[in-house]
Parts: sequence; structure tokens; C-alpha cells
Amino acid sequence: MSFLTGTYECKVDAKGRLMMPSPLKKQMAAILADGFVLRRSVFQKCLELYPMEEWQVLMQKMNKLNRFKKKNNDFIRRFTAGVKMVEVDASGRLLIPKDLTVFANISKNIVVASAVNIIEIWDKDLYEQAIDDAALDFADLAEEVMGQDDDHGIS
Repeated sequence: MSFLTGTYECKVDAKGRLMMPSPLKKQMAAILADGFVLRRSVFQKCLELYPMEEWQVLMQKMNKLNRFKKKNNDFIRRFTAGVKMVEVDASGRLLIPKDLTVFANISKNIVVASAVNIIEIWDKDLYEQAIDDAALDFADLAEEVMGQDDDHGIS
């Protein structure tokens, strides 16, 4: 799968269904039938939508963890807590389960944002706040993460 691109403002209906933005559906056309995994984000109050292929790659990495170490078991349990398999229906809608809606404070107005190989689903107000909060530190963060001259940076 190629990388996903785009940030879109959307609405969730009363039943918790999100109409996937057309540009994202086009980008994901080849993988729509495979389904997705929806989970809580580790670092933010948002949801992460993994194409099934990406989720399987992640699970293969996790499967290599030594399950006889308590911290590894605790991590796996927390990371997979609330995980749901979801599909985009024939009308292009994605049902967000109630428990995940509550976790991410999703009401009606949301933002669907690509994050390289996954999609983040945010309450619109929380997304705007996260972007505003990060704006002050973004230049320093960009330099630290991307400005290295070795194999760990992209320069």
C-alpha cells in the first residue's frame, strides 16, 4: 500500500457512522475489501484506523515480544484494549463503535487525517487544540526528528 494523504473535516451521524471522504476512499480502493482495525491512540485522545495489511505487520512485530516478561504482556494488553475490526460499507460509511466514540470524545464534527500509513479520527475541537498546542514546538521537533545527518534522519 502506498502512503495516505489528506486531512478532511467530516460529520458523524447519530448512529456513529462516518462517511469516508472520497479522496481517502480512492487512495484505499485496493484495500477496502480487506477491512480495517480501529483502536485507541497511545499518545492522543483520537482513534487510529489501520488497514488490515498494516495491522498484520504490526502484530507480527508484537508477536516477537517475549510473553514471559510481564511488561511485554502488559503492553500487549493495553495496546490491544478496545481494538475493533471494522469495514467500510457499500455506502462508504464506517461505523465507529460506541466505546471508541466515548474514548475519543467524538460527537458530531470530526477530522479524518492521514498519518503516513494509517488514518487518525479526531473530534474536531480536540484536533484543532492538538495542532495549536504543537505549533509552538514544531520547528524544534522538525529539526530534532528530520534534521539529523545520519541514518536516523532524512536530510
